[in-house]
Amino acid sequence: MPAPKPAAAGSAARDVALTVYDNLAAIEAEWRAFQAQADCTAFQTIEWLSAWQRHIGSRNGVRPCIVVARDGNDAILFILPLAVRPVGFARELIWLGSELCDYNAPLLASDYSERPEAAKFADLWRNAIEIMQDHPALHFDMIRLEKMPETIRRQRNPMLALPAILHPSGSYMTALGETWDAFYAAKRSPATRGRDRSKRKRLGQAGEIKFVTPETASGTLDALTVLIEQKSAYFARRGIPNLFERPGYVEFLRDLASNQRDDGLVHVSELKVGSQVVAVNFGLTFGHRYYYVLSSYTDGELSRLGPGAVHLHELMRYAIQKKFTMFDFTVGDERYKLDWCDHAQPLYDHISVASWRGAVVAAPAVTAKKVKRTIKQSPVLWACFSRARSFVGWLAAKSHRPPPATAAESGSEREAEAA
Repeated sequence: MPAPKPAAAGSAARDVALTVYDNLAAIEAEWRAFQAQADCTAFQTIEWLSAWQRHIGSRNGVRPCIVVARDGNDAILFILPLAVRPVGFARELIWLGSELCDYNAPLLASDYSERPEAAKFADLWRNAIEIMQDHPALHFDMIRLEKMPETIRRQRNPMLALPAILHPSGSYMTALGETWDAFYAAKRSPATRGRDRSKRKRLGQAGEIKFVTPETASGTLDALTVLIEQKSAYFARRGIPNLFERPGYVEFLRDLASNQRDDGLVHVSELKVGSQVVAVNFGLTFGHRYYYVLSSYTDGELSRLGPGAVHLHELMRYAIQKKFTMFDFTVGDERYKLDWCDHAQPLYDHISVASWRGAVVAAPAVTAKKVKRTIKQSPVLWACFSRARSFVGWLAAKSHRPPPATAAESGSEREAEAA
């Protein structure tokens, strides 16, 4: 069988060559080697995005559109993991895996910002657009690039050279200390630590508290099943559409969770009280950073004793023991994050049109984003919306109908509140 070939190639600036791939297999080996030393997040790894395309993207007509820039020595300068998907009667250019990536960004060579090629990014972007538009399978009517961070590790995100608006939510992270005790004392007041000890003691009266990382694939999948059950119940209580009911989502998570090496991307953990699993977390580990992605806790009697908070403490302790330097809460403006985080980062969206079809689709998308940000950034409006959404969920539960999708839904609502 012949090796997969790139979809198209071109050049935008002297000594910089662009290649566009519509097949992940054609670039997988180079991508895997590049991500090991590039500036990027866990959501730009080939493991995450190839699993997403396999289980979700392919079901929805998404076509990968991977832009690779190489210098005159054929060394990779950056990778843009893009894709084209149908939306109504139009087609839009998006980040590959966009809706399940808390951060969407390029993979950058570690010295990219210091290289003279960085000044040519605008030219390279325009040329990449021309290459894609000239290819029938990659042609698009609008561009929708969402959740773009301001920086990628130490470098400014070159995509922010495009016109951008603030994403409805920001992201939050905290630098970890040398020891859990020192970090915890610095972050929480004596009174708060006292309340935490009291809750933990009462939780322990129901059975021995154990933080468990399953050691087998079957144990990991069992923990993931509990997470899905607990999280689905949370979604129902809050009137949030259940993402696990969307085609391919459960398969995507199970694929990632069950195919891990010792240095794997995914970390699944449980908090047990006796034999009962009271909280579960699906996290990512990449580049000295722990990503707090998807968590759940029981809605049973023990929920009032804060099992989610106890599990979060144990996760931070675990991350410190494993020598991670940053704990990333990712996207979402939940209040509990402010108790821990010393760094907030805005996220940005770029929407532009390339045809009249794109203009028809883009206009309501821009309006919806502005409304969504207004709601989420106003405590009063967000509280009213949340109460209304919970009421809709209660009505849906009574009638056994799933709640409708809402304009203010965001990726941050994958998380349980750690309270």
